[in-house]
Amino acid sequence: MLSIQFIIILLLSSVAFSLKIATSLQWIEHTPQPYAIKNFYKGSTSATLTSGGVANLGSDKSVDLAANAETQGLKQYASHKNIRLIYMICEASYRIVANKKSGIKDLKDLKGKKIGTIPGTSAGVFISRMMNSVGVKEYTTVSGNVCMKAPCGSGTFPAMMSGKQIDAFGVWEPAVELGAKALGDDAVIFQNGSIYREMYALYTTTDKLNDPAKRKDIVEFVKALNRTLDVFNNKPESVYQFVANEVGSDAKVIADVWEDHKWSGRWGDDLLDLLVDEDKYLATQDKRASATKADLEKFLDTSIIEEISGTQSK
Repeated sequence: MLSIQFIIILLLSSVAFSLKIATSLQWIEHTPQPYAIKNFYKGSTSATLTSGGVANLGSDKSVDLAANAETQGLKQYASHKNIRLIYMICEASYRIVANKKSGIKDLKDLKGKKIGTIPGTSAGVFISRMMNSVGVKEYTTVSGNVCMKAPCGSGTFPAMMSGKQIDAFGVWEPAVELGAKALGDDAVIFQNGSIYREMYALYTTTDKLNDPAKRKDIVEFVKALNRTLDVFNNKPESVYQFVANEVGSDAKVIADVWEDHKWSGRWGDDLLDLLVDEDKYLATQDKRASATKADLEKFLDTSIIEEISGTQSK
């Protein structure tokens, strides 16, 4: 019979040599990762998800990959120049939902209103960009919590809007959808992906990319993500329940917000300029110097995507 000590050593060893991925486990955007691990990943070691994000790459050398919105990627890159964005999992067009009974018909009507969001996150950047697009600076942001499934409890944005603590809110889905459903005919939606879209990406470090064994498993994980995104794009009805189970939501609500998510795998030519502009805003908020365009070019690493494309084309 194996001793308890030996079993513990085996368990610790399996964790130590697995592909360790730090990601927030609550949001829709993260769900291609568990799906890829379950259905397609064929690396030399197992792949494990742990609660966290890109910040873990700078603080924990056992973390090989991380997933987060571009906002957190930029914040971490400011102090950890070895971090690289290597893959675009999802681009999500956020929405603002407002209450018509608060006298809101268009975006400019949010002047002087209370808008729920989460400062320091992609949602906070979204609200700032949207309001700047119509020249409105006079508004108050109010912090709150997201809701993934009705009924939404006290302190969540949908409940705060129903209780008239806020006039509108903007954050990632499905909270906005739930807020709109709660308001019914009184809901008005504002959305513009050209002004702001969340870019939920996969990150690693130069150390991991330069490690041949680790790089091989990273390549295998990205291949698995490519296969997953093919399913998410072309057979979405087959994954609604899986995604709902992963994030604690309802499949119907997931289906309702699916079109607001683009499962791309690659980023567009405009990404670099968007990051330069966003980092200027974040630098002001964080009281630091903003990164140059040349510096942010290094932040974007296409080598894994190119390696896979070269392999797949043969």
